[in-house]
Amino acid sequence: MVDEFYFTKLNGFDWDEGNKEKNWAKHKVDYKESEEIFFNKPLLIDEDVKHSFKEKRFEALGQTNKGRGLFVAFTIRNNKIRIISARDQDGKERKKYEN
Repeated sequence: MVDEFYFTKLNGFDWDEGNKEKNWAKHKVDYKESEEIFFNKPLLIDEDVKHSFKEKRFEALGQTNKGRGLFVAFTIRNNKIRIISARDQDGKERKKYEN
């Protein structure tokens, strides 16, 4: 797990317009809904070593304000969270999040 203190100095979200539309079309996750997980507890964050080639990437498991469990892949750019992908948690992720 990544220490949450690492993220305390971040200042909002930065979106690629194409990713906003892609996440909705592919996974029916609205960009505002995916941002909600960062304000709700618990929030589990790990480094995504497998996809961290050009920049450090992270994976987050969290829940929306309505309790929807999401998996969110993101990076940090200019002190902002830049969400790459958001989808419903799969069974393995849900189990990890609930424990």
